[in-house]
Amino acid sequence: MPRYIAFLRGVSPMNARMPELKSAFEAAGFSEVKTLLSSGNVVFNARSAALQTLARRAEKAMLAVLGRNFDVYLRSQADMRRLIESEPHAEFGLPAEAKLIVTFLRAPLPEPPALPIERDGARILRIEGAEVFSAYLPTTNGPVFMALLERSFSKQITTRTLETVRKCARA
Repeated sequence: MPRYIAFLRGVSPMNARMPELKSAFEAAGFSEVKTLLSSGNVVFNARSAALQTLARRAEKAMLAVLGRNFDVYLRSQADMRRLIESEPHAEFGLPAEAKLIVTFLRAPLPEPPALPIERDGARILRIEGAEVFSAYLPTTNGPVFMALLERSFSKQITTRTLETVRKCARA
């Protein structure tokens, strides 16, 4: 049975408890459900189906179990493993202290913006399908990279560090 990763937008320990989130995904009929890092990452098994179909099932179950839902950006675990193996940030010669970021879109963009896009040490480097690869250097200006991503792609995105994506791909 295929394994999937749901990257949820807007989840934090303040608005969703992981055991309840796990229960919601189990109520949706998914098996071997595991939450990771208390930030809206859910890995589970399900029969093969369109990603949008599985995402809608998860959103409906969250509404029933939690009384609210979170936008689901669903990917197959196999696709995320291929993404990791491709080393999507490697060609950009980033400094070791750079934070490597993957942003998930609902669907590929019909007309992607010209890249790179930069602001205060944050750089959007590449777009492949429905994934955006960026990096930033931590500054005292706060999360500049999120403002840059939301301005470039809207708030209909969810973002993870590459390390979080790695952990989900291994789970």
